[in-house]
Amino acid sequence: MKQLLLISIVTLTFFSCGNTKKEFLPVPSTEPSVAQIKQIERKYGMFIHFGINTFHDMEWTDGSKPALSYNPASVDAEQWIETAKNAGMKYVILIAKHHDGFCLWDSKYTEYDVSNSGNTTNVVEAVAKACKKHDIGLGLYYSLWDRSKNSDVKNSLLDSTYNSYMIKQLDELLEITQKHINVVEFWFDGGWMKENNRWPIKEIYQTIKSKEPECQIGVNWTIGLPENPDHHPVLPKDQQEGYPIRYFPSDFRLGDPYLLAKDDPKIFTHNGEEYYMPWESTVCISQRWFYNTTDTVFKPVDELIELYKTATAQDNILILNCPPNREGKIRSEDIEILTELREKLNISL
Repeated sequence: MKQLLLISIVTLTFFSCGNTKKEFLPVPSTEPSVAQIKQIERKYGMFIHFGINTFHDMEWTDGSKPALSYNPASVDAEQWIETAKNAGMKYVILIAKHHDGFCLWDSKYTEYDVSNSGNTTNVVEAVAKACKKHDIGLGLYYSLWDRSKNSDVKNSLLDSTYNSYMIKQLDELLEITQKHINVVEFWFDGGWMKENNRWPIKEIYQTIKSKEPECQIGVNWTIGLPENPDHHPVLPKDQQEGYPIRYFPSDFRLGDPYLLAKDDPKIFTHNGEEYYMPWESTVCISQRWFYNTTDTVFKPVDELIELYKTATAQDNILILNCPPNREGKIRSEDIEILTELREKLNISL
């Protein structure tokens, strides 16, 4: 453990020499860092998909739905976090901004947010407060792809302006959350919409790590192919030790909603160096990510038991998606299933 502690400290130390500052970068290692061990030990959490899609029976809207159409009767963040806590989960991941670009906080950089909607509650702050109160970890999902702000995503001439917008929004999110709680994870999505080298992954990593050094950062579809590091997608069953990290730097691997391979590799490469990277499975408890009036079929508890055992094996993590409805509450079916699942798995609270 002393060796791992040293690795973690070196990874997270911020060096300066004169006016030159080096970035936070993972240290090459075939063993998990202390921060990665903490993520692995969290083991089980909840995805909270909630936003403008909730009110349109759609998984992906295109950024043109009116902000006023987001109109939850309430935002019962206490109920969401209590549900996760009572399920034996160690953290939640809130959708702060999905592909549509609608923000669940009052952003200075867009009008497409809750401040111009039918319910102006700052959802990010409400969830951060509830996580602090109930002693449960907070993670945030942020889509790189933003259909309201960067609809012409293929146009590389727009990259600089849009990338600056993202960094400013990440700073905003951290300013909100750090008043209440540390963020344990950032989950990025939508990177496949353009070449990996056009996303400011290093700047994103630096922005977060400089404020939250132990926060674990992952980008969906993390791994590429040896002959094409930006190949999309490389399914977990096809990943092999030594394959390139598509979005570097990253701390863990994603590829929703797929489960890990039977012999899950952990060592991946960037510029000839090896890095340890666990896998996080993200799966719906029903059939949709966002609440949908037609989403009425839930996974049986026995299926979820096997899913849990598979996803948390080999030092990996499971995140179950439980979307709040238009009343701003977790569905009763989710609560019943999660309670039974915890009891059958004998997860301690």
